[in-house]
Amino acid sequence: MAVLSPPMRVAAASAAAATTTTTTFRGGLSTAAATAPRRGRLRCSGRRAPTSCKCRAEAGAGGGGGRAAIAVVGDPPTFVTAPGRRIVAVGDLHGDLYQTRAALVMAGVLSSESDGHVWTGGQTVLVQVGDILDRGEDEIAILSLLSSLNMQAKSQGGAVFQVNGNHETMNVEGDFRYVDPGAFDECIRFMEYLEECDGNWDDAFLNWVNVCERWKEEYPMSPNGDWRPWNFVKKQKGIAARASLFKRGGPLACELARHPVVLSVNDWIFCHGGLLPHHVEYGIERMNREVSIWMKGSSVDSDDELDIPFIATRGYDSVVWSRLYSQGPTDMTHRSWKLSSVVAERTLKSVGAKGMVVGHTPQTRGVNWYPLFSLR
Repeated sequence: MAVLSPPMRVAAASAAAATTTTTTFRGGLSTAAATAPRRGRLRCSGRRAPTSCKCRAEAGAGGGGGRAAIAVVGDPPTFVTAPGRRIVAVGDLHGDLYQTRAALVMAGVLSSESDGHVWTGGQTVLVQVGDILDRGEDEIAILSLLSSLNMQAKSQGGAVFQVNGNHETMNVEGDFRYVDPGAFDECIRFMEYLEECDGNWDDAFLNWVNVCERWKEEYPMSPNGDWRPWNFVKKQKGIAARASLFKRGGPLACELARHPVVLSVNDWIFCHGGLLPHHVEYGIERMNREVSIWMKGSSVDSDDELDIPFIATRGYDSVVWSRLYSQGPTDMTHRSWKLSSVVAERTLKSVGAKGMVVGHTPQTRGVNWYPLFSLR
């Protein structure tokens, strides 16, 4: 997590395959709220200071406790006003349901009972900054969990938001290079469970996190390592199941289309790779809308290369791929610190924000704070 501002400060938090980190923001400053071992990548940068698819729209959460209601602008959500709320950010989860639960429990937003999945965050706003998919075997279960928690949170005046990362856009493109064999198994099991629910998507999707462990036990698949080249039939079945769920216009692509690539909550920006000045000039809401439309659209009779929103999803300086702000202290030279500081200040000023939270890049030292180049 990185906090860049004039004077710039950076907090680096979490390491891929080593740490899942949640960070709490109060009054414009960030403090580590919970750290659980294994996956996750989170940095925060900030200025101190003055079938065919139908996607459900995000609604503003109700108020309570004397606080004004949460207001959401944009479809997918782009600008969120959450007066007086505690904000918790969670980094890359990569299909690791066990550590996802552990991080959320430590952050105080999830009940400690493993089979309960009850929201305990009250009016807290939880933001997950992308890369739920790939590398782990419980991706759909995590998507199901966050959707369920969002519904519960809204009833208490809180909210759960997700931001799409590069691994979400890759899967919608059909790029399955980083898919864990167990995740293909999960796709097969989920499709069978959907049939058991008579095709009722909402029931199957929202309840999957509560039944996925039982389905693993009752319908065991071969160990992950048994996806050998000659196991052609199983491979084809897993790939076909995943493709049908994540293809453009597919049901899980539509779930992802409900979420932005850039989210503003109060005076904090949340994105996976990093927001840059040319993204702001292009338009944050425009980027979110174009990525959402691309995910929801049918890939039949269309040119994917032309249709994909390049500025948001492709290239080293796109919103989901940029690593400008997320290099660790050992990787950054004074020159790169200075460049990050200049770009961060310009970006934050242009959107009227005091901080930015990004994921994407491993932070091997866990939660760290270190100074960046000061512009003053």
